Amino acid sequence: MTKEKRKIQGYPVLIIGAGRGGSALLEMFMTDRLVEVLAIVDSNPAAPGIKMAQSYGIPTYTDASDALQACKDYPDCIVYNLSHDEAITAQAIKIFGADKRVASGPEVHLFWQMVTNLKQIKGELEKSQNQLQAIIHNAMDGIITINEVGEIQGFNPAAEQIFGYAQKEVLGKNLNILMPEPCQSEHDSYLNNYKETGKAKIIGIRGREVVAVRKNGDQFPMELSASEMILGGQRYFVGIVRDITERKLTEEKIAHLAHYDYLTDLPNRSLLLDNLEHSISLAKRNHYKIAVLFLDLDGFKKVNDTLGHDAGDSLLRKVSKRLKKSIRDSDSVARVGGDEFIFVLNEIGSDDNAAIAANKIIATLSKSFELKGQQCNVGGSIGISIYPEAAQDPKTLVKQADDAMYLAKQSGKNTYKFYRDVLSKKVTG
Repeated sequence: MTKEKRKIQGYPVLIIGAGRGGSALLEMFMTDRLVEVLAIVDSNPAAPGIKMAQSYGIPTYTDASDALQACKDYPDCIVYNLSHDEAITAQAIKIFGADKRVASGPEVHLFWQMVTNLKQIKGELEKSQNQLQAIIHNAMDGIITINEVGEIQGFNPAAEQIFGYAQKEVLGKNLNILMPEPCQSEHDSYLNNYKETGKAKIIGIRGREVVAVRKNGDQFPMELSASEMILGGQRYFVGIVRDITERKLTEEKIAHLAHYDYLTDLPNRSLLLDNLEHSISLAKRNHYKIAVLFLDLDGFKKVNDTLGHDAGDSLLRKVSKRLKKSIRDSDSVARVGGDEFIFVLNEIGSDDNAAIAANKIIATLSKSFELKGQQCNVGGSIGISIYPEAAQDPKTLVKQADDAMYLAKQSGKNTYKFYRDVLSKKVTG
């Protein structure tokens, strides 16, 4: 302590005793701007509080009398006697007066316990806060916090990765920068409506699927769980977000595989029947005809047996491409198994148009296919059933077209037959 009176910023304090209590008291006062520790005293120069004070640049003493004399220039100084020596308390009262500026004995013991408890609580709070921050920082899901006017207050690393923004770029910005239109324009009014009425559209709903926007403008599917919290009397909203792009792509792939042929990517039987049912509904409402064509390739087995299954698969893919090009955009073709295909021709007008379409398909198949450096040829036998004359439900129409296809094969292949030809043969047979 210098002889010249020191300029201080806070309330002056002298600590006598640098053991556990004095150390705890010093540590607490060093974080309080309202208090300035003038000095700390202990007969043991190696006491923990002495070492701590020296690290902070605070004067230290081994004699309490010297410290009291050095601090007498500060009559409003509060002395904390943690030495258990009441003689020191008497000296302090003599120098500073008996106006309760000296704390000692049971009073100091109680104060020391309070400081210790506060220090423990502070440590526990800091530990909990550090754990919470670590969880938020390392969470796989994005965590975004906004205040009640929609300004972003928290944006963890996972959110940075999902949206492409650094935290510093979004803090204080409106959450709607992460939304596409029309949600972007409606966001503030939604928040205001929720605060006024309490009616939630998203708040409190777990795993809601929404569309979000990255920094580069790309839109992507996102899963959102949003909740409300009150902290320090202020209302905040917390959103847990997850980019579900990969999941949606997987779901779409699974759905596609459930309705499309894995080899040719044409609709399968299940989707064909759904499409045919829809076509029948439209035809019934608008009073027009539908033709169902059942195609079975002629000569496919020979190619498959001679050149192998891989060549057979390649042939089916090439056939599928030709078949798709042979029909109108309003019509459809499906692979229903092996070398069998079914066509749905909408609004055909007359039966003759169905025959024209069948001939076009047969002509398309008549051109050779190149497989493994060889020219291969296949044909096609086609059966035709007409809605509403032949039948009025999908399965019956398909069955009748199948029966007509077998008649075409029996009639020399590479041709077509109507279901009515099957009925005529039964009558004449």
